[in-house]
Amino acid sequence: MSAQPRLTKRDSSGEPEEFRATLVEHLEELRTRLVRIIQLIVGGWVIGWFLQKPVYDTFNNVAAVGIRNAGIDPDRYKEAFTHFTQMFIFQMQFSFIIGLVLALPFVLTQLWGFVAPGLRETEKRPLKRLAPVSILLFFTGVAFCWFCLPAAVAWFVSYLDNFPGAVLNQQPGSMVLFMVKIMLAFGIGFQLPVIVYGLGAIGLLSAQTLAKHWRHGTVFVFFLSAILTPSNDPLTMLMMAIPLSILFMISVWAVKIVQRKKVKVIENPDYVEDAPDEREEDEE
Repeated sequence: MSAQPRLTKRDSSGEPEEFRATLVEHLEELRTRLVRIIQLIVGGWVIGWFLQKPVYDTFNNVAAVGIRNAGIDPDRYKEAFTHFTQMFIFQMQFSFIIGLVLALPFVLTQLWGFVAPGLRETEKRPLKRLAPVSILLFFTGVAFCWFCLPAAVAWFVSYLDNFPGAVLNQQPGSMVLFMVKIMLAFGIGFQLPVIVYGLGAIGLLSAQTLAKHWRHGTVFVFFLSAILTPSNDPLTMLMMAIPLSILFMISVWAVKIVQRKKVKVIENPDYVEDAPDEREEDEE
């Protein structure tokens, strides 16, 4: 069984002053969590082994749609393995990626279970609020990229017409892995509003500063998009930068609201929102 940190005492606000656990208990808890994470990833890998073919076919169909939209003769696009071990290695890699995606929510749960006991309730509250928004934004970014992928593939493949008689020979899976990477990049990039809001909520950024330097923020968004997109081409950079710029402006508005509430609290001490329960008596 994993060691649970034991509560020692409470401060005047009724919140735990600190959770004390010995170094051995912390290491024991960490070991337990790490073993569970490894088990989850291995289990997801096994499931991914059986799912990799339908998932691969789904991504491959998206690539085929992009090639058709580009008006390229399908005979000019061919996939070929160059070594007899590549089929097995690719299937191992792709099934691991699928398993990692499947296990990720449970892995995050284990990490939260390790960190949460050491946080005060006032520290947990913002994380609990931001976590669902972060997950929603991640899947929004992935979904947005998914619907844009055929157009992106068509744009890239269309340049094959500039080389009459040339054919595109590539290793199977390279197109699929590219699409997976770019979807992951969009999911990560869409976390920008959460980061901006979090920095504003803890007072490291003000809405006035963000609004004043919005041009610098826009340049940063385009720079971030150029880094995250695996192809580093202008089309995919714009695909990410434009929605991120909109989300950045929305996050500035959200920061303005949260900081306005802080001003109300300072000006009116009776203004309390989501106050912690202070009815518990101090425990020795």
